[in-house]
Amino acid sequence: MPIKLEKSLPAVEQLKAENIFVMDNDRANHQDIRPLTILILNLMPQKIVTETQLLRLLANTPLQLEIAFLYMETHQSKTTQVAHMEEFYHTFEEVKERYFDGLIVTGAPVENLAFEEVDYWEELLTVFHWARQHVYSTLHICWGAQAGLYARYGIEKHSLPHKLSGVYCQEVTDDRNPLMRGFDDVFYAPHSRYTNVTAADVERLDHLHVLAQGEEIGLSIIASSDLREVYSFGHLEYDRDSLAKEYDRDRLAGLDPALPKHYFKGDDPTARPSLTWNLPAAQFFTNWINYAVYQETPYDWKHFEQPAL
Repeated sequence: MPIKLEKSLPAVEQLKAENIFVMDNDRANHQDIRPLTILILNLMPQKIVTETQLLRLLANTPLQLEIAFLYMETHQSKTTQVAHMEEFYHTFEEVKERYFDGLIVTGAPVENLAFEEVDYWEELLTVFHWARQHVYSTLHICWGAQAGLYARYGIEKHSLPHKLSGVYCQEVTDDRNPLMRGFDDVFYAPHSRYTNVTAADVERLDHLHVLAQGEEIGLSIIASSDLREVYSFGHLEYDRDSLAKEYDRDRLAGLDPALPKHYFKGDDPTARPSLTWNLPAAQFFTNWINYAVYQETPYDWKHFEQPAL
């Protein structure tokens, strides 16, 4: 929540310059409050697990959030019961007339497919196009980030020589950006993917900015100048044992996976993994809600000047 202060207090401008969440009396007295609406497009196979991970992080903010879940009608989930989907999820047809303050697009285990080969790709393109005028800020995660960049800018993903799996060090490259408020100079986050996007492809777009990257993983977090587009290539939402479960799944499937790097103590897969990303995960999702959504989204969408498509 913001700190409410007298507008003339000398500390106000300095705190604002440091991206500390402050609100002067003039703004507070004219502020309308309503719940923020967040739509989650859950493309992960274990939907209940991903729901729990994301809701745990979104709950860190004291703001009132209304959450809705979206699924792709053109894809049949093999790991989540139909009854769960019918009770808790919406189709695009059911939400397309609504407006949302934020949208989260999760990752999906389809990286080795060309985007156009994904069975729900055309439906996903429809959602991306719709979101430009019906969502204020969209947070894309892992494959969802690669898909968003390809759909909007034609930025290709590139296959890696082997799966990038582990907990990696990332360096904050833009500590003045509100999304990086409260971060140390370096932080750790899980990554789990077969493909990446190059910095050169992103940096040719003037309004996209690299906020964090790492020597071993390349790009980590990028965002547009207005924070309406946020792309995170890691999995800050992962639980302590998420990478371990993926490793066991791939091993049992005969894929001969390498051990996730910097994850198991002593590289012993029977050891309890270290949890080293809990604080940056909480900070990142809180910053996205506070700065990209809460402070910027229109109170009444009827008075919002829609961007040109």
